[in-house]
Amino acid sequence: MENEKFSFETRLLHNQHKLDPVTGAVSVPIQHASTFHQFDIDQFGKYDYGRSLNPTREALEDVIAELEGGIRGFAFSSGMAAISTAFLLLSSGDHVVITEDVYGGTFRMVTEVLSRFGIEHTFVDMTNLSQVKQAIRPNTKAFYIETPSNPLLKVADIKAICDVAKEVYALTFVDNTFLTPALQKPLELGADVVLHSATKFLAGHSDVVAGLAVVKDEELAKKLGFLQNSFGAILGVQDAWLVLRGIKTLHVRLEQSQKSAKKLAEFLKNHPLIRNVYYPDLEDHPQYELQKRQAKGPGAVLSFELLDEDCLRSFVSSVTIPVFAVSLGAVESILSYPAKMSHAAMPKEEREKRGITNSLLRFSVGLENPDDLMKDFSNALHHIKQLV
Repeated sequence: MENEKFSFETRLLHNQHKLDPVTGAVSVPIQHASTFHQFDIDQFGKYDYGRSLNPTREALEDVIAELEGGIRGFAFSSGMAAISTAFLLLSSGDHVVITEDVYGGTFRMVTEVLSRFGIEHTFVDMTNLSQVKQAIRPNTKAFYIETPSNPLLKVADIKAICDVAKEVYALTFVDNTFLTPALQKPLELGADVVLHSATKFLAGHSDVVAGLAVVKDEELAKKLGFLQNSFGAILGVQDAWLVLRGIKTLHVRLEQSQKSAKKLAEFLKNHPLIRNVYYPDLEDHPQYELQKRQAKGPGAVLSFELLDEDCLRSFVSSVTIPVFAVSLGAVESILSYPAKMSHAAMPKEEREKRGITNSLLRFSVGLENPDDLMKDFSNALHHIKQLV
């Protein structure tokens, strides 16, 4: 492709959907049609019904496929719709090996939905390759990796796990929401399916819910395309357009947020009221070197654990800049409480087993001045110090 000579940053703007070929418009047209007139009774055109294909949604699917280095992309109504549809590649009696501290919605899908249809699972610490290998069964058909994981930012060796999967003829799914193709390319490391909650960094403005998937194999693309059309959880055209618009500024947003996240992680690490900081760019992170090897950066999400739940409650009530909310990856900083937000679907004993305590907060760093964020955090922590 001609655009491949350009850098990733340039291709965010200058790709095959840079211009509308009919009008020259520099914005992808929003095509609301649910159905399309057919001019020949024996041969239908490319578009026939909106669930099967829509020009606006197709533009987003083309762009994400190009950015991830795949051959075909798929846009869904949410990240969970993308994940759930990908899981439909499995059949009753199959077994999946999955990251233990996976997003709560994925945990719920695997444990409460797939299990009803006879699809088995084993949660493992994906940072331990021997555990991954020990979890393999004769019916293992997929490995599901979330790296960095949510919310403890553990980093799994994508290539090593993909190599293991290939030995047993299993698929590898990688949730790339935290890093996006700007920082990590799972397909290049051997993954079969890359998944995104495009709600997060790709769209980036807390104004859309969307999911994406990308594959690099033609046969797999046909299977996933069939499932997308059959299951029907497709992304609407307005939302597809919003994600396309968000992607244009992905590089500058992520670069700025990542710089700020590094400063905040160092600041929190050295504070006496913080028990643990989880962020792949800290040199004492167990997978620090691996993250540097397989990705271009650590991302803009970190988690930190306060001394206890009372300290956490005081901190949350004292900070003023971040919104306290579900989600991440937006222009504004978002402070989340995994135990009652992203991982509420995970039973308490399962959360605690994974280290997701009631004193853990996840922080998605936005575009605010990092000094303002640090001052805000410092004031909130000082308030706790007066109470302790």
